[in-house]
Amino acid sequence: MDYYEITFTYESLIDATIIFDLLAAGLGEIGFESFVQDADRLVAYIPVNIFDTNKLDTSLAQFPLANVRLKYSSTFIEARNWNEVWEQNYFKPVRLNNECLVRALFHPEESGYRYEIIIHPKMAFGTGNHETTALMLREIISLDLEGKEVLDMGCGTAVLAIVAAKKRASRVVAVDIDEWAYNNALENCLLNNTTHIQIVLGDATQIVQQGMFDYIFANINRNILINDIPSYCKVLKPEGALFLSGFYKKDITAIETVCNRNGLFLCSLAEQNNWVAVRFENIMQKVQ
Repeated sequence: MDYYEITFTYESLIDATIIFDLLAAGLGEIGFESFVQDADRLVAYIPVNIFDTNKLDTSLAQFPLANVRLKYSSTFIEARNWNEVWEQNYFKPVRLNNECLVRALFHPEESGYRYEIIIHPKMAFGTGNHETTALMLREIISLDLEGKEVLDMGCGTAVLAIVAAKKRASRVVAVDIDEWAYNNALENCLLNNTTHIQIVLGDATQIVQQGMFDYIFANINRNILINDIPSYCKVLKPEGALFLSGFYKKDITAIETVCNRNGLFLCSLAEQNNWVAVRFENIMQKVQ
């Protein structure tokens, strides 16, 4: 899949982190999939087939902070060039204490980690460099998954699914709607000797065919999650847990409302730079 790389700069005295967090939230609602923030710019990526300059201009015109002047430029990125772009500019090894190392083949080997995940960082989201992936990695590492059934929804690189498999989950299913991510997930499973993971190309309508799960992980954007939570609940075991990320702290209320409507309650949350990961469980578990 071909992408546009959109580089945003700004003129304002407001801190860049605040501006870029708000900007990324708005861009996510119009189809942008991943973001890389430097000190003075935000680089965002969107598939060519859904990019709409009118929607982008409208989103920027509705930016919630006054006296912020935003500018952008675009570059066409062919899918086959993405490995080189990541290697030269963005993807760095991700280290979570001594528990987990996520690296690419072009990174040197490191010792002292319980789990080492090797990925080809293509256009699939989920390398661990983004806060939401790191948050979800911490959640999945903290669990005893031996003998459990796990769903990685919107799997991207399949890094969460691979960790689940390495933690001896009995069955792992990874689903993504993007064909590029699907192929990248297959490749990464091969790299990590976890080819027993079932990779599925499709959206949330596909998961009802996959049986029931003890744990579901969905790291997507807020609007997709709100739409798909009812589908997740249909395949979540009564004693299971649903982990959600890909949104800001301010979005928790909207997410929680939908989960409550579907019989789930919020039992924990983790936060990093205003991004969050939340855990929901069956309301009956709370009663017990």
